[in-house]
Amino acid sequence: MKLKLIISNLRCFAVVISLLWLTGCSATVTQNVHLRYGNPSNAKTRENNYLIVKPEYALSYNCNTGIANWVSWQLDRTWLGNTERSDHFVPNVELPADCYVVRPSDYIGSGYDRGHLVPSGDRTHSRLGNESTFIMTNIIPQSPSNNREVWRELEEYSRELAFQDKELYLVAGGEGIAKKIADSQVVVPEYIWKVILVLDDPTSEITAENAKTIAVWMPNSEEVIDTDWQDYIVSVDQVEKNTGYNFFAALPKRVQRKIEKILVLVVKCSYRLSITVAQKIFVAAIAIN
Repeated sequence: MKLKLIISNLRCFAVVISLLWLTGCSATVTQNVHLRYGNPSNAKTRENNYLIVKPEYALSYNCNTGIANWVSWQLDRTWLGNTERSDHFVPNVELPADCYVVRPSDYIGSGYDRGHLVPSGDRTHSRLGNESTFIMTNIIPQSPSNNREVWRELEEYSRELAFQDKELYLVAGGEGIAKKIADSQVVVPEYIWKVILVLDDPTSEITAENAKTIAVWMPNSEEVIDTDWQDYIVSVDQVEKNTGYNFFAALPKRVQRKIEKILVLVVKCSYRLSITVAQKIFVAAIAIN
């Protein structure tokens, strides 16, 4: 009798583990490196705020829009290697039963790129890691100029920081409705945003002096052509106001309050430094003083 009970319990345990594996530990597991500093929308099991946690990132998926509300991921040197880009887009079969499963072909002929939230370039440590970025729940309809120019340049800058042995925690998503594609199953966001927590020394206690934030709010349109990503810098507070999310809530409150309100600009020697960036440098200097 005891042996049967043990076997039964083991079977139940195996079923639970299998379900967690198949769903990517969806909707129940929140203690994860990619959520170390918070779950911006308190995502759990609701179909419009459905938590999916993977080894490479965590996300809140919205079955009503066909895209993620946000995707959150850690970036440091350990995630970067020499793995080639997969380019193999695949649907996500981990979604709730009533949720439309977006296919790679849904974007064909739409005029929009299949734009990554977690970039392929941020997961080059392994083949499986890179392939995970091509799952369609990590993809949004993105204007070609946004995806291939200003957004890509910000992605590259983030990796530069990682190669300098800084530790980054990033959250990205879209906001608003520009139009819909795939028979209205997939929303094209009007804006695309990203917030980044940069830790200069990951081994030290986090303070307002050794941590900073970078945030951008960009139009998801061709109007961004020939612009610099710094043209779209805002404060994290502004992105929170626009989206209703709470970023980096697990930081010490005094640190969170201070670093989320400051505009952090990266001044590079570039002929593309625009008047907008120069104006923001002036505003940032006033804010700091």
